[in-house]
Amino acid sequence: MPPRKTVAQNRKATHDYFIEEHVEAGLMLMGSEVKSLRSGKASINEAYAGASGGELWLINAHITEYAPANRFGHDPKRARKLLLHKRERNRLLGQVKREGYTLIPLSIYFNERGIAKLDLGLAKGKQKADKRESAKQRDWQRQKARLMREKG
Repeated sequence: MPPRKTVAQNRKATHDYFIEEHVEAGLMLMGSEVKSLRSGKASINEAYAGASGGELWLINAHITEYAPANRFGHDPKRARKLLLHKRERNRLLGQVKREGYTLIPLSIYFNERGIAKLDLGLAKGKQKADKRESAKQRDWQRQKARLMREKG
């Protein structure tokens, strides 16, 4: 995987959803938003991707205002357009509409060229029993690794 600087992560996404596919999307940002992201001031914990007018938008992501850009600032919770190829966008929108999937932002990062990207997950929601099963599996893997370390 190429080197990248992660700005924000949604750690609860894997707890609340089964992530079935990862998609890399570009973000249409203002200059003050990029400056704020470079300083690591963003949160995508309550964000999701939704469709409006045939386009995909990142909704409810919080990118803190950049103080030096006082007159040319931005609204911290504004909807931001996601940049995807037309065929990929249509495929994702079709799966969301027909099959009950959700588009969840997993992380915002800067790629090796310094461009802000969004790791978007195509996800299905987990039930309470599924969450308990995932916790059991995680605990068992941890315990198994501990036992292997002690034995060998």
